[in-house]
Amino acid sequence: MKTIRLVSILSITFSFLMACNSSEKDSLAFDLEPDQGTKSSHYRNISDDFKDYWYQGVAEITSYKLTQERYGELRNGTSVTVFVTEDFLPKVQVKANQYSEENIPVLKLNITKKYLTGIYPYSVMTSTFSPVNSTGHALKITHSVQEWCGQVYLQLNNKKSFEIEVHSYFEGEADQEIIMPKSWLESELWNRIRMNPEELPTGEITILPSFEYFRMSHRKIAAHKASGNLVKGDSISTYTLTYQGLKRELKIYFSSDFPYTIERWEETHANGLITTAVKMKRLKTAYWGQNSNKYLRLRDSLSL
Repeated sequence: MKTIRLVSILSITFSFLMACNSSEKDSLAFDLEPDQGTKSSHYRNISDDFKDYWYQGVAEITSYKLTQERYGELRNGTSVTVFVTEDFLPKVQVKANQYSEENIPVLKLNITKKYLTGIYPYSVMTSTFSPVNSTGHALKITHSVQEWCGQVYLQLNNKKSFEIEVHSYFEGEADQEIIMPKSWLESELWNRIRMNPEELPTGEITILPSFEYFRMSHRKIAAHKASGNLVKGDSISTYTLTYQGLKRELKIYFSSDFPYTIERWEETHANGLITTAVKMKRLKTAYWGQNSNKYLRLRDSLSL
């Protein structure tokens, strides 16, 4: 009897250890390779300042005055960035609703744009989910555009390769599935600034431009050669991404000290016009619980 009980205990213990090891392995399976061009290790050390700022159960919301290039003209509008940390399920790559040892922490950025093109409105949104404890690439990026002609939706999942789904009302663009080798991602640069600007890619790199760029230009989705340059200032630092082949440049201006807030950005288009976004107001709040009409006043706090 004692022998049988001992064997059972050993069997249960072994199964538990195997399950733990399997969970740990699966949770890191999304991107085991160090990022292209980085010199840092795969695992990121999280500072106390980061924990104090980002793990307080609130989001950082910033409004921007937007001047957006579209159809060869500049349009007035607004943009909003929402940065927040949350638990993420690495296998299915969605937000976790409850605690699990398989959850991994991510920094999520939702960035929206709203502007008018003549009689009809544009609504643009991009969501980027970046691992906090790892220097690996973003785990997931989604992008959608709604306007009176129709809507488009794109999603990138970081697995063994980049897996991209495209759905669009435009002929030649609808219902695509694209498999791409991993490269830098323009959309993840914003989260890297917020976590550690030293990780930004500099020099000659291969990078996938933002999905917004591809949708607005109707170009084939592909990585391109570009150069990255980081200039550190006393109060404001600037990261410049230049695509020579696309005649396009992105500049992001952010505070030089933690928490590295995004103060404004500029995008120079091939036609020479420049999209600009300049900070108006910033608010830290748990917006997801503020959906009653009594909270409409908070939009005034953001000049929206």
